[in-house]
Amino acid sequence: MEPMTLSIDCGGLGLKASVLDSAGTLHAQPISIPTPYPLSPQRLIEAFTELSSALPKFDRVTVGMPGMIRHGVVVYTPHYINTRGPRTKVEPALQDAWRGFDMQTAVAEHFDKPALVLNDAEVHGAGLVIGSGLEVVFTLGTGLGFSVFDGGKLAPHFELSHAPVRRSTSYDTWIGEHERRRLGDLFWSRRIRAMVEDLRPVFWWDRLYIGGGNSRRIRSEVLEQLGDDVVIVSNTAGILGGVRAWNLNN
Repeated sequence: MEPMTLSIDCGGLGLKASVLDSAGTLHAQPISIPTPYPLSPQRLIEAFTELSSALPKFDRVTVGMPGMIRHGVVVYTPHYINTRGPRTKVEPALQDAWRGFDMQTAVAEHFDKPALVLNDAEVHGAGLVIGSGLEVVFTLGTGLGFSVFDGGKLAPHFELSHAPVRRSTSYDTWIGEHERRRLGDLFWSRRIRAMVEDLRPVFWWDRLYIGGGNSRRIRSEVLEQLGDDVVIVSNTAGILGGVRAWNLNN
């Protein structure tokens, strides 16, 4: 029988999940809960249980979460190491708890099912890429998510969000939700255009996808200036990618 996948999209402010079949068809409308803080690895897994209890039965689990996730192990994650979430004080005990935590093994053991844990922008991209040329994914939400695919294969992850911009901050902060609220959508949208123009000669992508919850806030007059190689996509890819992620490098 076709495997059913519990797909969980973890953000700084919210957690969203649904169950999909192998064709990517939703078998329940996605459900969401606020990201609980303070957030230890164990508490996040408990939140997964809360989400899954309201959804159909599943055979495997895909989790997309922010930060540097390497072979299912957390090298670094933002937000979850903070006492009350994004832009609050870092809690050393949480920082220690998350560093080196094998999230993939922990999820698999908790549900007693196969599990796959990737960076959230990688899962998002898995739901988007067509497998032709170099495809780059930006996700706009609490901060900046990033992933790269070459010929449909997932490239090694790096945290573009922490690269410096304008000498004084990182991309994660410069185009994040806090700055969008401070600037308003028009001036924030102009920053998105500047970021695209800055990074195009770095990657020379064949196609750039911009998704995430804030992609819909890019003003129409700015969208027209981004270029034909840029595609704005639905935030549902973070859930839909939970199925395709299993076949990324097969």
